[in-house]
Amino acid sequence: MNNESPLSHILFVSVPENWNQTIGTFQIDPSILLPIETESGDAGQELKDLSWEAIISAMLKILAYDPEHSDTQYFRQFIKAVKPEITDELSQAGIIKARNGDYAVSEEIFLAICGLEPENSIPRMNLALVCEERSQAFAAVGKLDLSREYTDAALEHYHHLFTMEQPPLIAHLNAGFFYARQYDFERALHHLHVYITESDDEALLDKATKMAQSIETQNLQDSRFKQAFDFISTGEEEKGIASIEDFLRSSPDVWNAWFLLGWGLRRLHRYEEAAEAFTRATSLNDDQADSFNELAICLMELERLPEAKTALEKALLLDPENTKIISNMGILALKSGKPEQARGFFETVLDYDPADPIAIEYLEHLNQQ
Repeated sequence: MNNESPLSHILFVSVPENWNQTIGTFQIDPSILLPIETESGDAGQELKDLSWEAIISAMLKILAYDPEHSDTQYFRQFIKAVKPEITDELSQAGIIKARNGDYAVSEEIFLAICGLEPENSIPRMNLALVCEERSQAFAAVGKLDLSREYTDAALEHYHHLFTMEQPPLIAHLNAGFFYARQYDFERALHHLHVYITESDDEALLDKATKMAQSIETQNLQDSRFKQAFDFISTGEEEKGIASIEDFLRSSPDVWNAWFLLGWGLRRLHRYEEAAEAFTRATSLNDDQADSFNELAICLMELERLPEAKTALEKALLLDPENTKIISNMGILALKSGKPEQARGFFETVLDYDPADPIAIEYLEHLNQQ
């Protein structure tokens, strides 16, 4: 990973003392250094090479990554004077980048808008959504540390968002589903209820109501559920298993709880018990690809390869671009004595993510045979 600061190529240049231009009603202050971003960080950058676009680009980068900079307010005024419509332009660009999967650029754009308009809650909401999407994208390719990093970033942005005045109502719906994915059902229910109480969008109201009812009827807001998730996530599997088993004694038909139990057991290499838990989860809800994928992992460890193949095929049908599932198909093919078929699966993974470490490692192994 490149740990270089995003601001490492920002240089500051002075303007002549008599360069007191005005832009509309905005007066340029020659005493304030102007930033510019260079490819090489060459301190010899000449003032004549500067353009409004280059200056604004550098100012936006500072607003994104150093919003407490001493000249922040001046930069905001400068940018708005030169490009009054910049917020709308950047917002559209950020949304398009996110839709195209260019999450890094989208995140930087929304960070810049947050720095430019710190009281505007909409870019903060969009930033939370982009971090969610980045987290899910990293999880899909097995990069769990990065997935957790962006989940934590989304949590921070949602926390910030709901300390602001009048966050958009749709943010409560987004947050409700986000917290549900984190197994924080109590907080999810709070935001869903806010949305249900205040919204008049029938389609989204139906979606929010169904989620809230699902949480309530299954008693998912029970503290033992969230406690189990937190324990297992932080490596305290035995405590998590005890907590979720306690929950299951009172709520035995909750698929999420069986999934959590299976997850904890699988991390402890108790594959037989984990497979039973994942099987129960799939019997209660058969449209979750992760359940079938986790079941397949346990079945492969137990050398029950035909059953693992059935589970993986079901998972792939539900989520055909999930590289974790495709990699597991490759591993299953290897275990089944089909190296060329395995090669095809691992090459497919690299089509989606050329840096996938699992696929690279297995292909190197295959090439040495």
